[in-house]
Amino acid sequence: MSELRVEQKVLARNDALATANRQMFRDAGVRRAINLISSPGTGKTTLLVATLARLAGRIRVGVIEGDVQTENDAVRVAATGVPVEAVVTGGACHLDAAMVRRAFAALRDRHPAPLDLLVIENVGNLVCPASYDLGEDDKVALVSVTEGEDKPVKYPALFHAASVVVVTKADLLPHLEFDLDLLVRNARSVNPRLRVFVVSARTGQGMDEWVRFLEEGGG
Repeated sequence: MSELRVEQKVLARNDALATANRQMFRDAGVRRAINLISSPGTGKTTLLVATLARLAGRIRVGVIEGDVQTENDAVRVAATGVPVEAVVTGGACHLDAAMVRRAFAALRDRHPAPLDLLVIENVGNLVCPASYDLGEDDKVALVSVTEGEDKPVKYPALFHAASVVVVTKADLLPHLEFDLDLLVRNARSVNPRLRVFVVSARTGQGMDEWVRFLEEGGG
């Protein structure tokens, strides 16, 4: 059997389970689930922690925190008081629907109250996670201003699959030779329907609009 056929069978099984996950989330009362994807160092966890602080007392949020090794990021998220379940992949470069299903079941066992928002923070990687549906409503691609403007065209699969792009570390723009407009043009050349947020978790720039998007269920 060819490598391509094996991959197709793996993805088909994953997609079927992702569809079941989507129904499981709805049955559990989750209004929206998002999948955060970026390269390492983009600031996913920093943005997530800042986002959770702003959502506190406004909507109920739960987090599934994926990483290759250690539960360090899950510990950071837990310090916000938000329910979190860690998934350590042990070397796998992405989360899959089965991992998320087990993690959500464990999260529900410990915190049975319905969630308005489920945030899945994926493993830091721009390639592997793009192909795996986890049952989320939105794939959210993060790219920082310390990365190249050509990220969307170098890694088009993620930006094609995503519905949202969040540009992080915007407070550094005055100190960098980074063309924000070019990044947005590149992203929308791959996917014209992308919604773009430009934020700084450190200064709060753009955070109100991003949080409002999450609070309103992505509308």
